[in-house]
Amino acid sequence: MTFEAWSPLFLGMVLAMFLANSVQWFMYRERIYGLYSIYTLIWAGYFLINHFELPRNIANVNKLFLSYTGYILYLEQAKIFLDLRGRPRLLRWIFVVQCLLGGYCVVKAYIYLFTDFWRTNLHEILLQPVRLSLLAVGIYIVATFFRSKDVVARFFVAGTASLLINHSVTFLLLLRSPNLSLQLPFWQHPDLFVQTGVVLDLIFFSLGISYRHRREAVRKAVIEKDLEREREQRYREHLEADLTLQRMQQEKTEVQMRALQSQINPHFLFNSLNTLSSLIDESPGQASSFVDELSSVYRYLLRSNETELTPLRIELRFLSSYFHLLQTRHGNTIILEANIDETDKDLLLPPLTLQLLVENAVKHNVVLPERPLRIRLRVVDHHLIVENTLQRKTLRVESNGVGLSNIAVKYRLLNQPVPVFEETDGWFRVTLPLLPTPYPVAAGKVA
Repeated sequence: MTFEAWSPLFLGMVLAMFLANSVQWFMYRERIYGLYSIYTLIWAGYFLINHFELPRNIANVNKLFLSYTGYILYLEQAKIFLDLRGRPRLLRWIFVVQCLLGGYCVVKAYIYLFTDFWRTNLHEILLQPVRLSLLAVGIYIVATFFRSKDVVARFFVAGTASLLINHSVTFLLLLRSPNLSLQLPFWQHPDLFVQTGVVLDLIFFSLGISYRHRREAVRKAVIEKDLEREREQRYREHLEADLTLQRMQQEKTEVQMRALQSQINPHFLFNSLNTLSSLIDESPGQASSFVDELSSVYRYLLRSNETELTPLRIELRFLSSYFHLLQTRHGNTIILEANIDETDKDLLLPPLTLQLLVENAVKHNVVLPERPLRIRLRVVDHHLIVENTLQRKTLRVESNGVGLSNIAVKYRLLNQPVPVFEETDGWFRVTLPLLPTPYPVAAGKVA
């Protein structure tokens, strides 16, 4: 059996590997797949040359460029397989060898095409150092990296060792018989061992690339999983931080609301004591009754510190008691009118709001029998409207600024629209938003 019968088998194997790798290159677009595809295609061309009857020098030029281009690509792949980024000195030497191989191809092509020197024995003698140098490069790579713990590097070393062994046999056969003939028995033909070495080299390279791709896929999956865990951890930390911030904001709001309500107690007590002081001189009997009512009203005042919102129904009940205190002092000079549906009385508002508004109306307006102060309460579209006749006192009334500002601040803390204060058609009007029940708890809101 001759080498000619075996050659198509090698060619078919190389083409099969080329096609399989080309598909992977189109899929992944990695440089290693591109280099390997060109590498296999070059060797397929090298194997194919043997099946064409070309002039010997032309065939030699073709085989020269194909084989040495393969060697140059082999060294380029070595940079990736062996991961030489941390070995700059070796990278420089590989670049030098690649340049020498390129220059050698140009010189040899000139010799084959334009001279007859390639026919001489001297030419064959001079070829031997070049072949030995290529073997030396391969031996150096195997000796340097055969103990590498990297599986990809081991595949590359195994492929290189296959090339070395078969090229060594080829070298010995060429020394014995420089003139090749396809009719030689296949075990004596140097190209048999060249192609065997190339095929084994390609197989090991293909296995190394596949293992490298699988390893990279696993590494990326692990990194992605770690990133996903880190994102989940960050998300949990973010949620916990948000919850902590919401709790702090709620606690801050509650403290601020408590502080506002604590302002009302001494404020109300101060005004009530002023009224009581006046009654003691003017009507001791009424003063005693006033004290009883005051104690009842003040109990509600103390309980109001325990909540940030209260139903309108309870506020109206408290306002009735408080209004009784006012009538003790002012008699029928103050008229209170409340026209509110039962369904609206379950809506919520900050406690003591009505007391502050009525007190503010009494403080800043003239209250006389011939000019009674009229106060009206009604609900329109979930808004409580509290209005009084506008009849300002001519003398400036001393104020500590607790009343209307206190109400406005409470609504801001509840993230609700601020009450509207306006004067229209001889009336001073305050429009207060009423909150539904149950009032939802949210960031910055107090239920």
